[in-house]
Amino acid sequence: MINENITLAFENCKLEKRPALLTYIVAGDNNKKMTLDILKSISPYVDICEIGMPHNTSVADGKQIQNSSYRALKNGIKLNDVFEIVKNFKKTITAKPTILMGYYNQIIQYGENKFLNKCKNIGVDGLIVVDLPFPENKEFADKCKKHHINFVQLLAPTTSDERMKQIVKHSHDMIYYISMLSTTGGKLKVSSKKILKNYFKIKRINKNKNIVIGFGITEKTIKSLRAADGLVVGSQLCKGITDSLKAKKSPVKTLNKIVKSLRSKIQ
Repeated sequence: MINENITLAFENCKLEKRPALLTYIVAGDNNKKMTLDILKSISPYVDICEIGMPHNTSVADGKQIQNSSYRALKNGIKLNDVFEIVKNFKKTITAKPTILMGYYNQIIQYGENKFLNKCKNIGVDGLIVVDLPFPENKEFADKCKKHHINFVQLLAPTTSDERMKQIVKHSHDMIYYISMLSTTGGKLKVSSKKILKNYFKIKRINKNKNIVIGFGITEKTIKSLRAADGLVVGSQLCKGITDSLKAKKSPVKTLNKIVKSLRSKIQ
């Protein structure tokens, strides 16, 4: 049984003839209360919230997200704190489907079954495990399904056609397409046209799967990719927190403003 909250979020967006807006922030940046306040502030304009589990060797993350993780870890954020943030967020009126994003060793150290039970109990809807590729992730993805958690497979521009078909076939409802070969937050080096060409190649394999595009998406680039099922913005939000903290301004107000602007561009 797959988690339906994520599927419903995409269905609602399709009725509104727009892509889903997915946002990413790191849990505990720069403290638990701030993360919860940010989530509450942005969730009315967001369709799915991705929350990063801070990690000290985040291989896929660029400078902005690394800065966020560093601040969270420096403030002593542990996995149980991440769960507490999600649990409190899910109790709010405007809470949206929530995806936790992180690395496999965090899950192994916590204990796979214990981790998945905890996710299920607090209302985590999906998981992205950056360093657990297909087919190595098949067993874990099946476990996620049993816990009503959507395991999100990743695809890249370099994924071969045969491998792509296999990943789409075994994926749950949502697939994350990495727009370019880079860490997160890199400048969009590939034209929107080329990204969408690759995107629709995947979409043709199974039009019923919801495919989102991430990496390099900002207020400047989001409109040109609105033909996708969903678009993920992360580094721009992490940068917004960094800039606000440096300027001694409110990150909550800054992110609220950025997310409202992002949403207005894809209406």
